[in-house]
Amino acid sequence: MSESQSNPQQNGQTYQTWQVSEQDGQYRGREITLNTADLPAGDVLIRVSHSSLNYKDALSASGNKGVTRHFPHTPGIDAAGEVVELTVDAPAGVLGVGSQVLVTGYDLGMNSAGGFGEYIRVPAAWCIAMPEGWTAKTAMTYGTAGLTAGLCVHKLLIMGAAPGQGKVAVSGASGAVGSVAVEILSVLGFDVVAISGKAEQEDTLRTLGAAEILGRDALEAQKKPMLKPAFANAVDTVGGAPLAELLKQVQPGGSVSCCGLVAGIELPTTVLPFILRGVNLLGVDSVEIPLADKQAIWNKLVGPWGCPQTEKSAKVIGRSGLANALEAFLAGKSSGKIVLEHG
Repeated sequence: MSESQSNPQQNGQTYQTWQVSEQDGQYRGREITLNTADLPAGDVLIRVSHSSLNYKDALSASGNKGVTRHFPHTPGIDAAGEVVELTVDAPAGVLGVGSQVLVTGYDLGMNSAGGFGEYIRVPAAWCIAMPEGWTAKTAMTYGTAGLTAGLCVHKLLIMGAAPGQGKVAVSGASGAVGSVAVEILSVLGFDVVAISGKAEQEDTLRTLGAAEILGRDALEAQKKPMLKPAFANAVDTVGGAPLAELLKQVQPGGSVSCCGLVAGIELPTTVLPFILRGVNLLGVDSVEIPLADKQAIWNKLVGPWGCPQTEKSAKVIGRSGLANALEAFLAGKSSGKIVLEHG
């Protein structure tokens, strides 16, 4: 039975969700009532209290078939809340019914009903126990964006990045991933250069710890295959031509961790940064990686990599605010972290 074929008379719990449907070739989201009996099969039923907005959610809500194949559909690739049913033995670290858990990645919110609904049903292997000291709201202040930012920084550190080597650039710095990356790097003592096309976000970026702010023109396409080295390392959240320009400006032996595609999936570059300067391009996946790898980053974020400014400044919205917030993502007008609160 599809998610849309709700029958409140069936056994189960009715709940509210923000569902996207196709109407005359247009995809629109609206609040409707569904029943937990219609959720996909899974080991764990979770009452979701909070979710987090991501670019992938905006793509799903716009009908992007590369993200979500079938509609009607409830987006939301992040969810945090309480376990209310468990049909298998509790996985390691998950305490069972009544415990607080978070779910990010895998197929949640893509082709499985996601966190924009008040309930989700998922495999137990997708669930992580809520880190000690965090609320569901705090966890979703980070969400997939925070996890991705943490993974980007982690990969730089593995490659030997350390404070004092030179400036570290963050492209798309005012976005959900970029803003958290800026603060993590600042907390760790790096000299952070935030690159953003949103001049109005300069004060916010400085509050997050950016020592220098550059406009989008810092990564405008240049005909030269190589440019003067400007950065020891970098985190790229946009992909496309800006990533190609960033690679040209990294110091010998430096690394760029990349995780985004808002500027496109093509990479118009040459091999010169790699064979003349030994630059490392590090791909970052936050979706299908093992739970242990996710847990390691959550532990960092709840501890030494904690981002107090990100937690303080996150915007909280209800389901009625989803349409406008997701449209802002697609228009490149979104900034910072946005948390969805059910209730």
